[in-house]
Amino acid sequence: MDTALKLFYASGFNATGIDKILAEAGVAKMTLYKHFRSKEELILAVLNRRDEQFRNWLMGEMEKASPDPRERLLAMFDALESWFRGQAFKGLGFNGCAFINASSEFGDQQHPAHRTAAEHKQRIVDYLERLCREAGAADPHELAERLALLKEGAIVTAHVRGMPEAARTAKGIAADLIQAQIA
Repeated sequence: MDTALKLFYASGFNATGIDKILAEAGVAKMTLYKHFRSKEELILAVLNRRDEQFRNWLMGEMEKASPDPRERLLAMFDALESWFRGQAFKGLGFNGCAFINASSEFGDQQHPAHRTAAEHKQRIVDYLERLCREAGAADPHELAERLALLKEGAIVTAHVRGMPEAARTAKGIAADLIQAQIA
């Protein structure tokens, strides 16, 4: 699965064939199909692993930054910048967001990979909303959605335009939003 994640993340889900994954992983086709009945099943397993890996990393970075929920919200952007600079996930670098990539490759919103991507994004919003509530935001849901939008915009800008500093710009805007919502 680690090899599949690396290849899907670097080259795309549709562009990466099973034979390439098997060759790089040094695994026989029979072994792969004992665990996954199809490439789609492998993709879903990889996305679920990436969801857990990414959320554990992001939330861990935010929580170790400060016990203050406001500071944790802002620390998200510091963590993002380290990811954008290829410093967060050993061997993966930064090739955009696996979930944004999956949702664009599997554009039908009912496709399991698209739904898995949407669920990942919602879990992040839920976490942000909890922090916004803990910080005393007037409207925790609205603030969480706005911060998530800044996060997603920073990810796309860093990837598409090669601007890892987009995280710092987003952090400045986030600080203003937080200040306006939290007395």
